[in-house]
Amino acid sequence: MSAPALRPAGIAEAVDRISASHSLPPQLVHSVIKVESNYNPSAVSPKGAQGMMQLMPATARRFGVANVFDPIENIEGGARYLKYLLDLYGGDYRLALAAYNAGEGAVEKYGSVPPYPETQNYLIQVNRQIQKSLAAKPAQPETRPVEPKAADPQPAGPAHIQEVVGPDGTVCYISR
Repeated sequence: MSAPALRPAGIAEAVDRISASHSLPPQLVHSVIKVESNYNPSAVSPKGAQGMMQLMPATARRFGVANVFDPIENIEGGARYLKYLLDLYGGDYRLALAAYNAGEGAVEKYGSVPPYPETQNYLIQVNRQIQKSLAAKPAQPETRPVEPKAADPQPAGPAHIQEVVGPDGTVCYISR
């Protein structure tokens, strides 16, 4: 048996690390955790979903989570599942989140976001959390020259990319 992996100092650090390892925006993972359990690692829903990311037992097993009440394992399994769903639905955040909430079968049955009030509300709640997270994020300073050279139509420095989530849950990335 190998030595246990070092645990991150806090949940925020764990979410950042795990999100990056699965190419997910950390705001998405934080928002799902907030809506699912309000960061309660011992949460159990009336339907049997468990832990911070409220994984059903079969989903936890499917994504390699041995202890759903271990916050790091739960976040890892939830992030794996979100990444799987985003890949399955071609990057469509609305469908991925609907499947996370209602199940892949429900999204398949309706060919879209299921008309369940709980799922419709879930998309709104996650979207609100993402918006709050983005609004609270400190602005990154841009390194653009005051006057670009005539021969250089593109300003120097990194492009500023902003994630925008519409009221229907659609996620877009825009550059300024």
